[in-house]
Amino acid sequence: MFKRRNDFTKLILIIATGLIVVLLLTLANYNFAKQNPGGNDFLVHWMGTKMLIKEGVSPYSEETASAIQRFAYGHEARDGEHELRVAYPLYSIIIFSPFALISNYTLARAVWMTILEAGLLFLSYLSMKITDWFPNKKIMIPFLLFSIFWYHGLRPLINGNVVILIAVAIVGVLISIKNREDELAGVLLALTTIKPQVALVFSIFIIFWAIRMKRFKIVGWFIAVLFLLSLSATLLIPDWFLQNLREVIRYPGYNPPGTPSSALVALMPDIWGRVGFVISGIMNILLIFEWTFYKKNTNYKQFLWLAVITLAASQWVGIQTDPGNFIVLFPGIVLLFSTWNSRWKNHGSKMVMVNMILLFLGLWILFITTVEYGYQPQQSPIMFFPLPGYLLLMLYWIRWWVIRPDELWYEKIVNKD
Repeated sequence: MFKRRNDFTKLILIIATGLIVVLLLTLANYNFAKQNPGGNDFLVHWMGTKMLIKEGVSPYSEETASAIQRFAYGHEARDGEHELRVAYPLYSIIIFSPFALISNYTLARAVWMTILEAGLLFLSYLSMKITDWFPNKKIMIPFLLFSIFWYHGLRPLINGNVVILIAVAIVGVLISIKNREDELAGVLLALTTIKPQVALVFSIFIIFWAIRMKRFKIVGWFIAVLFLLSLSATLLIPDWFLQNLREVIRYPGYNPPGTPSSALVALMPDIWGRVGFVISGIMNILLIFEWTFYKKNTNYKQFLWLAVITLAASQWVGIQTDPGNFIVLFPGIVLLFSTWNSRWKNHGSKMVMVNMILLFLGLWILFITTVEYGYQPQQSPIMFFPLPGYLLLMLYWIRWWVIRPDELWYEKIVNKD
């Protein structure tokens, strides 16, 4: 009896401590949001959902776009200003509805930032779990700080980008597949379509892999959940899909460069646009090759390598995206760290630290030295290239170790001698 009472007291203390931490963090976020207006990625969908719930106005309407622009700029968007239009599927309101009920935008943004901060930490934990990498404290603490404050973690956090939660869902899919929880994998895969351009190629890969491996529950649950989400949205706005499609087509026209070709044209016009098309072509061929020649009798680490190379290459296949979405590449970084650590032990730990420092300082220095200032700091198209390029090179470097983990060239030489 005493032991149960003691355990219950500990549980209450843990819950109370957690609530206090969340409250203090939200308060800090509120002060930040109050002093630093912005968070436009969140603002667009907070306002769009709010207009739908309270006024019955379509998030894709001109009325909603005008309201968002006036809230952000004090006037409707002018030439050169982001149009801040809703371009997510209508069923994305399942995420934004609780926050749309908070009438004060600064408070809603602060609570949203708290959710995203928890998402970044959860993403780190799940990424370590799928790679079976749990480093010592000397690495763990810097790694957790890195996962929040590196460029591709802090940028979506400040902008209020839901992509952090999409990244968590993607890793959730991978860990569900590892645990053979195929129903959950299908559900989470369907939820990644809330930001479709980010996870489209990844979703195609998972469906292709699931059919090939005869794990049809993943496909079945994905289709069923996606159908239910779309149907529920249709009950609210019957022609929402056509309205959304119109916004998706319009999206590249008012957004920064979002493909290798457009980014290179913005940096260096003329011939470089063709180079961008070549890059996209190579990435598509690479993915088709890797998917096609994937063997059925491979282990989970090999599947994981193929999943993260798909995420990295998909940023350059020619689908409109943004460096603010590159947090979805985080599991690939953790797979690198895990492989180095397991191969080289202490030397691997040093390599992990060096690469964390290089990624942290390199990306922030590049951003700061190339940023363009206006209504809000605007990143240079150059940010489109470093992280995917780094990951593609490094993941192919470790490819043999993942695919043939017991066949190390230096061990063969030693044993031969």
